[in-house]
Amino acid sequence: MHNTTRPAARLPVPAIRAHQLNKIYPNGTRAVSDVSLTVHTNEFVSVIGSSGAGKSSLLRCINRLIRPTSGTLELFGEDITKISGRHIRQVRGKVGMIFQQFNLVRRLSVLENVLVSRLRFNSSFIGHCCTLVRHFSRNEKEFAFECLQQVGIEHLAFQRADTLSGGQQQRVAIARALAQEPEIFLADEPIASLDPHSAEVVMDTLMQIHETRHIPVLVNLHHIDFATRYGKRIVGMRKGKIIHDVPPSGLTDDLITDIYGARINEAFGELAACA
Repeated sequence: MHNTTRPAARLPVPAIRAHQLNKIYPNGTRAVSDVSLTVHTNEFVSVIGSSGAGKSSLLRCINRLIRPTSGTLELFGEDITKISGRHIRQVRGKVGMIFQQFNLVRRLSVLENVLVSRLRFNSSFIGHCCTLVRHFSRNEKEFAFECLQQVGIEHLAFQRADTLSGGQQQRVAIARALAQEPEIFLADEPIASLDPHSAEVVMDTLMQIHETRHIPVLVNLHHIDFATRYGKRIVGMRKGKIIHDVPPSGLTDDLITDIYGARINEAFGELAACA
């Protein structure tokens, strides 16, 4: 009699897997406390919580901008908890990171700012002045232009970055991250300094990238309406801990109060008056 038992299907490796992750700063602040979190490649995850809840520190651990104090952290099955040197640079190249402050080179054009992220692909440029972006190949420039097209600002390619509105600058930052050819997108309060319309455009752009490029997105947000509108999961943090992890429909008023406590007004605060 033949054995008809089929081997178990192999589950896909998560994009992010943190287990009992901790980050304690030299002054004793425990910013991340025993966080266990798994994010799959098909997920767009909103992380919410008041200022100081540990959201930014968690993202910086995942991107290895800071080193976790203890616990384990994996990206696509690779343990990156204690890596250093060139290995860290390789990992960061796989992670597109968007910040609240756009971190653009203000004197360069939009296209040049996007091309800056391609420096990691050409070791001969590393360590040289950013004006060398003018010496990129035609193919590199066309690729950068395609990234600008994806975020809808290709018509601004030759303007200086410091002439743009806040929402436009954030889309340049997203295009720059896209030009890295990342496997994961992290966004740390990407709409905090934007007006409501610009915030919606930026979030729509991140969702489009997630859906068309199949890139997992983990985004820190203050505003509940944006978190629930875009997130497929809502992760609530308080005092460095994840205290809730629910679908948008499961985020009740009681859970919001539990996450924000006395700082509940931060969950429904106004966006900027202008960009």
